[in-house]
Amino acid sequence: MRCFIHTILLLIVVLLFSGCKKDDDKETPSECDQTVIISNEEYQNAPDDFLTIVSAKIQNNCLIINFGSSGCDGSTWVVKLIDSEAVAESYPPQRTLRLSLQNEELCDAYFTKEISFNIQDLQVEGSSVILNIEEFIQPILYEY
Repeated sequence: MRCFIHTILLLIVVLLFSGCKKDDDKETPSECDQTVIISNEEYQNAPDDFLTIVSAKIQNNCLIINFGSSGCDGSTWVVKLIDSEAVAESYPPQRTLRLSLQNEELCDAYFTKEISFNIQDLQVEGSSVILNIEEFIQPILYEY
């Protein structure tokens, strides 16, 4: 009988711990389309073709950006999210980013696309950082 009780207790403990989920399981880099680039040189020199950011939101560790630009169909666009490497010492701290678009399509149609970026590398000391994206008026609070 004693062995049976130990077996039941062990089974209960195993079931309890197997149902737990770690916080790092919120979002993995593979669930985002791309990863943010942290480089002042790229921030300064990456292509800067015209685009309009329609919306931006954070879901887990992905920054999801909806943007538009003119073109034929948008299939050749090269898009990058680039951080300037600078962290403004405020509360919470702030980072400055820009959405880089290389658009060589010469058509007058206008298309919108949605793309997501893993932003885990933008985390700084503390539990949040404000993301200021060039050409997007509203700052975004990233809490982690």
